[in-house]
Amino acid sequence: MVTRARLKSFLTGLALYTMAAALIGYFWVNAYTGRYGLDARQELDQQIISLTAQLAQLKQDRTDAEKRVSLLRSDKLDPDMLDERARYELDYVNPHDLVRMNQPK
Repeated sequence: MVTRARLKSFLTGLALYTMAAALIGYFWVNAYTGRYGLDARQELDQQIISLTAQLAQLKQDRTDAEKRVSLLRSDKLDPDMLDERARYELDYVNPHDLVRMNQPK
């Protein structure tokens, strides 16, 4: 009888420690591989770097576009820019222009 009580208390303690270890292991695995874990953090850092570079490129493109648009404003209209845009939109060429046709490769 004493042996069974000792065995029961030993198995109960072992079961509690095993469950605690399993619970700690579960949270450790999720901390490492979970959605916001260490692996995900590295991937998010790489995404941040690539998106920051893309944002810088888009800002540069926007600045270039704003410069071109400012040349077409009515208060300071650049005749060369107007001529270029009109020819591009209408697909016209001045008879005195030299046109070079490239063959597709």
